[in-house]
Amino acid sequence: MLNSINIKDFMSVNPLTFAPATHIMDAIHEMLVRKVTGGTVLDDQGRVVGVISELDLLDKLEQIAYYQEGDACIGDLMCSEVDVLPLQTTLFEAARTLTQHKRRRMPVVDNGLFVGQISCRSILQAFKDAVLAHDKKED
Repeated sequence: MLNSINIKDFMSVNPLTFAPATHIMDAIHEMLVRKVTGGTVLDDQGRVVGVISELDLLDKLEQIAYYQEGDACIGDLMCSEVDVLPLQTTLFEAARTLTQHKRRRMPVVDNGLFVGQISCRSILQAFKDAVLAHDKKED
C-alpha cells in the first residue's frame, strides 16, 4: 500500500525556508508565528545547504541573550549535514529513512533543487487515508 504511494502526493510544498543570511531573531519570529520547530536553509539557487531547528537556536540561547551576540545568522547555527529524499521516493521508503535517521522531517529534492518537505505526520496521514480508502472498497 505505502510502497506504491509517492511522497510528492503528501509532502508539504510550502514549508518554512530560510537563506543562510537570515538573522536569527527573524528565524525565531517566523518559527513562532508559523508554529513550526524548524526550517530548511536554501542557497540562492534553491539547493538545500542546511536545516535549522528550535534546538539549534536553544543551544545558542546563552550566547544570544547573555553575551548579546544576537547578530548571528542562520548560516552560523544551521546543521549543514543534511539528509534529503529524492522526489521519486515512496512513502514506505521515506518512513524507513526518517526512522533510521531519527528525523521528524526531511527536505525533498528534484534534480538537486528543493521542492518540498516530507514529515512523519504527512506519512501517518497518508497511511490513515489509504487504510480508510481500502476499508471503503471492502464495504
